[in-house]
Amino acid sequence: MDSAKFVICGGGMIAGYAAKQLVELGMKSGDLTILSADNAVPYERPPLSKGFLAGKETEEGIRINPEDFYRQHGIEIRLGCEVTAVDPNRKRLLLRGGGEIGFERLILATGARVRTFDLPGARLRNIRYLRSLDDSKAIRETASRIRRAAVIGGGFIGMEVASVLAQAKVEVTLILSEDRIWKRFFTAEMSQAFENYFEARGVRFVKRAAVQAFRGKDAVDSVEFRDGSAVPCELVVAGIGVEPVTGYLTGSGIEVGDGVMVNEFLETNVPGILAAGDVANYPDVLFGKRRRVEHWDNAVSQGQHCARNLMGERAPFRHVPYFFSDVFDLSYEFWGDPADADRVVHRGDLAGASFSVWWLRQSRVVAAFVMRRPDEERETAPRWIESGERVSAAKLAEEHEPVEAAVER
Repeated sequence: MDSAKFVICGGGMIAGYAAKQLVELGMKSGDLTILSADNAVPYERPPLSKGFLAGKETEEGIRINPEDFYRQHGIEIRLGCEVTAVDPNRKRLLLRGGGEIGFERLILATGARVRTFDLPGARLRNIRYLRSLDDSKAIRETASRIRRAAVIGGGFIGMEVASVLAQAKVEVTLILSEDRIWKRFFTAEMSQAFENYFEARGVRFVKRAAVQAFRGKDAVDSVEFRDGSAVPCELVVAGIGVEPVTGYLTGSGIEVGDGVMVNEFLETNVPGILAAGDVANYPDVLFGKRRRVEHWDNAVSQGQHCARNLMGERAPFRHVPYFFSDVFDLSYEFWGDPADADRVVHRGDLAGASFSVWWLRQSRVVAAFVMRRPDEERETAPRWIESGERVSAAKLAEEHEPVEAAVER
């Protein structure tokens, strides 16, 4: 039976960044094996809905490490390799098609799979979901030869895909189940600012929409709603969420809830087995709650953290949740968790798409959004969230004053 000192189950961003960190920490050649169900070496996910989808970045350019990095450092990477079960007692992984691989330490990094529609017509050609490199390639190829597209979902994936398609001169309809864009995170003022920006660039919105069916003979030609209306299109891209991939852990004894349950060190309830990235449900020591994060920065940070753990460092994972996005010519960043805020402060010009938003709870910043603002604001946001400094909402709202002036001395 094959075996390795360290095995990473999953070939996504965790694998790429953990491998890089392990090499930097002096891991010996031959100590690491990566098992990937994908058919490409680990690559960055954000470009799939941004630069790569737009044709501005290449497949080689979005790899986390060059393809020969793994060979040079004695890292075995098995592509198209799916794990079907984990046996913690025997420290073995069972592989689809037969075969096993043993491990001393294991990182579970199987990520998440997209939610899909189970509706009439859902299997028509040109109904796409975006998760992998192949998905992005397929959407890009289809978009190059069609005139109209429907994007379903008002989160960051839907917003990014809609902006890329609109810039490619495709007529885009963005379909929302709620009454405004990204209601889960954005304030009403933010949603309105983004909707205005998108509409000015040709994107049409359909809100409070319940998709009932997809119509077409072979390929999709329209999205039909419960109220009887429809949107004509030749391409549908649906971003309706993801689910952690945990089915292969059934019967393993590894605790699973909304993802793989880990402690503050990213360790599962089974010694020697860790979990990271989209699949890991971890205790956020800054916010005092459990969370599972599906963003690039979390995958990078947790992959590196697990690598350090494998090499002997045992420290709690302490990290301010963060993500970034690009739509049209706008780039923005978001830190923290606004869920429990009791006050919101807007700074800047929302109509001019240069603003920041600050969520406070008991005078402490718990989340911040920054777009086209002075560097001071983007540098201050994560520091305030981590430190828990008290700030004055009234002073923070004073646009002519630097944000530091809001700190209560």
